[in-house]
Amino acid sequence: MEVEKITPYGDARGKGEQVEEMFDSIAPAYDFMNRAMTLGIDRLWRRRAVRFIGRTVPAPRHIVDVATGTGDLAIAMARALPQARITGIDLSEGMLAVGRRKAADAGLDGRISFEKGDGLALPVVDGSADVVTIAYGIRNFADIPGGYRSMFRALRPGGILVVLELSTPRGFVAGALYRLYTRTLIPLVGRLVSKDSRAYSYLPESIAAVAQGNAMTALMEQAGFTACSARAMTFGSCTLYIGKKPDITF
Repeated sequence: MEVEKITPYGDARGKGEQVEEMFDSIAPAYDFMNRAMTLGIDRLWRRRAVRFIGRTVPAPRHIVDVATGTGDLAIAMARALPQARITGIDLSEGMLAVGRRKAADAGLDGRISFEKGDGLALPVVDGSADVVTIAYGIRNFADIPGGYRSMFRALRPGGILVVLELSTPRGFVAGALYRLYTRTLIPLVGRLVSKDSRAYSYLPESIAAVAQGNAMTALMEQAGFTACSARAMTFGSCTLYIGKKPDITF
């Protein structure tokens, strides 16, 4: 099944509405569950993405972080790239509220703004971003090609797109252990901690269905991105995707 057709609650509402409700529901437990599910390795994945941006884009002025959630990536970029202004955009007001508190506690609320908005129609000026990022959010889109077109529109010519997304490890042993962990342990802990019986069952379902590797970079290329690449991390459980908006577009 295509990932766009997999929804958190399986009812007649659109995927965006269901995703918004799900993240509002789990927002208080989200950061704890992220650390627990990944054993803290999610921090290393974000650091790798931030290091790539720092090496690739000289002094980025404006970064748009799509599906920013509670702001972990936005805050990491603000700390590492002190010249950058960051706009974090998310469907869930519950997640954004947590992100605003975290940015204020870190003394970064003057450089990070959090706005409620849809990744399919980003509320930013065309061509205004040097970098667009999205971490663990692309599989939640109701229309992934449409999401990439929206991000392409937000970037200036020559700007880069950086995508972190969970993926399925390759290899018999790694794959078997991963399936056991994601399909059994994560939903169990998620139900106990977040009280949302579906949110952490939706997680492994959406990871298994989302385009991965070359299939994902093909979607990026269809939206107009060039020099697309996929870099697997931690036995393939997370992938860093990179694309560039051409310097001259027609």
